[in-house]
Amino acid sequence: MRKFLAAAALSGSMLALAACNSGSEDAADTTEEAGSTDTATDTAATATTVLDPNSATAEQLAGVDGMTPELAAAVVAGKPYASVTALNKKLLEAVSAEEAAKILTGVFVPVNLNSGTEEEIRLIPGMTDKMVHEFEEYRPYADMGVFDREIGKYVDEAEVARFKNYVTL
Repeated sequence: MRKFLAAAALSGSMLALAACNSGSEDAADTTEEAGSTDTATDTAATATTVLDPNSATAEQLAGVDGMTPELAAAVVAGKPYASVTALNKKLLEAVSAEEAAKILTGVFVPVNLNSGTEEEIRLIPGMTDKMVHEFEEYRPYADMGVFDREIGKYVDEAEVARFKNYVTL
């Protein structure tokens, strides 16, 4: 009886895997035929793009989630921003702290890893107290490879890559 149950469970698992694999191949074929593979890749790349307010246009800024055309114009009028804290101060003149934090995910003045203040580091989207400590602990960073290696001890590769959108040397 045990052998029968094990065989039945194994057969069911194999059928499920076969169904999943065949469905994903069909979906991949459909995507490739439609030519939307490049579009999906472009969309993912765009989603991770972080604009520097010192070089972005009002039109580019207005496309950021949470940013109105009026606020985008005000941000452009306030250039240059020496730091992300200066940008955050400008945003807080028009929106709440929560809305400003949302905007900072797409518009950010990069924080210098070696000289950025704790306040600047804390403005990096998704930053925790532990990560603030880790960012500061490994100073000075000789290059971004050191950042990748040291911060990669605490978060996965994707999160390190995300953090790199908000920092510079």
